[in-house]
Amino acid sequence: MKIIAIILVFGIIVFIHELGHFIFAKLNHITVTEFAIGMGPAIVKFGKGETTYSIRILPIGGYCMMVGEDSESEDENAFSNKSLPARMSVVLAGPFFNFILAFIFAIILCHFCGIDPAKVEMVENGAAVEAGMQNGDQIIGIENQTIINYREVLIYMNMFATSDPIEVRYLRDGKEYKTTITPKKQGDGSYKIGVVGGYEESDGFLEDIKYGAFEVRYWIKSTVLSLKMLVTGGASKDDLMGPVGVGNMMSDVIDEAEKQGGMADVLLNILNFCILLSANLGVMNLLPIPALDGGRLLFLIVEGITRRKIPKNKEALVNAIGFVLLMLLMVFVFINDIRNVFFK
Repeated sequence: MKIIAIILVFGIIVFIHELGHFIFAKLNHITVTEFAIGMGPAIVKFGKGETTYSIRILPIGGYCMMVGEDSESEDENAFSNKSLPARMSVVLAGPFFNFILAFIFAIILCHFCGIDPAKVEMVENGAAVEAGMQNGDQIIGIENQTIINYREVLIYMNMFATSDPIEVRYLRDGKEYKTTITPKKQGDGSYKIGVVGGYEESDGFLEDIKYGAFEVRYWIKSTVLSLKMLVTGGASKDDLMGPVGVGNMMSDVIDEAEKQGGMADVLLNILNFCILLSANLGVMNLLPIPALDGGRLLFLIVEGITRRKIPKNKEALVNAIGFVLLMLLMVFVFINDIRNVFFK
């Protein structure tokens, strides 16, 4: 059952991504030759109008094939013959649908699990107390970063904190204050400012919506910061995690949730993974890397600036090279996952 749940999570997220491309292709009158649920050999296949719809044997993701997507075509409804805004909307629709899916699930999660504003309690003898902060203060900024969720405080302290003083902005009784806190080094080598936070019950549906948006923002921010650390050397290759590593983590979390609270907790934890992965997929696909949506978007931006279409053969060559490099990266991440999961 856990394996089925993990496969369905990945499948739904990729399917929703492709559904975004499909819907916006149809809205822009672009010919879609096939829309598939799953991968591999087809189990069920039927046609309606210009499009073949299929359900394939492997319940992992799906795809949306359009005329003129990777080559020139004389068809007036080909992707390559549509206006620049139309093509950009189709490319952006996949990541956009991932963010929408994450937002909908986040609203549900906030309703049942509560919200986590950066409202804090002071740790006795902690650095925040010494800097004048009090119980119930709500942190709204650390250095140049805006803070909304308490988890953002944890991210900042884990990623950037040293013994150097940091500027903290916070609210107390509706008024904004500013203080300078010098983090204290802990026994494990980390630095803390001496605050703790947690979840509280939402005030209603409007707050569920508000913090649902903040939840998606948090995961987007977390993904971007993680990518930045990989590029700048703040994270190692062991911190990279692919489907096997994520599946293993999901399995552990499901086991723990089952022991703690039963099926309801399991479903909410699966929902949390859906939010994380959907936001992550949206961000990753917007990276300006050939063969990803971000790479296609970059070509369209260049076309918009130069007023000239990039020849399809050259675009196809760049995308092919990007695809090969992407596959090599996926193989590396897969091997890294296997090593971390089974041999550590």
